[in-house]
Amino acid sequence: QVHLRESGENSAQAGGSLTLSCEASAAAFGTQCMGWFRQAPGKEREGIATIYILGERTTYADSMKGRFTISRDTAKHTVYLQIISLQSEDSGVYYCAAGPALIGGNPCLTGARQYTVWGQGTQVTVSS
Repeated sequence: QVHLRESGENSAQAGGSLTLSCEASAAAFGTQCMGWFRQAPGKEREGIATIYILGERTTYADSMKGRFTISRDTAKHTVYLQIISLQSEDSGVYYCAAGPALIGGNPCLTGARQYTVWGQGTQVTVSS
């Protein structure tokens, strides 16, 4: 069975930090790329960061560099997203996704089309 389950703090203060977790089934974790995406109210879903499970290579969307950190715990089949210096614009639904690695070049891009398995999402609200 392939599934992803996001969890973590649902609310935080601006300027603070929070960490989200994505627990994956073995099948989902074995797809090789996992990533975090978010969708703010009234906006399209955007990629934040990805991680290549086999090699631990991380990739960040240009607009997300600096405040976001993706990491993984292979033994726990879990991928994390840490966000620091929270801003109200970080509010939205955060999704975890998994997908096959690309051949040649960067195996795990931040575009959503590469990812075939999605979690249900977890709401994050940042208050000022």
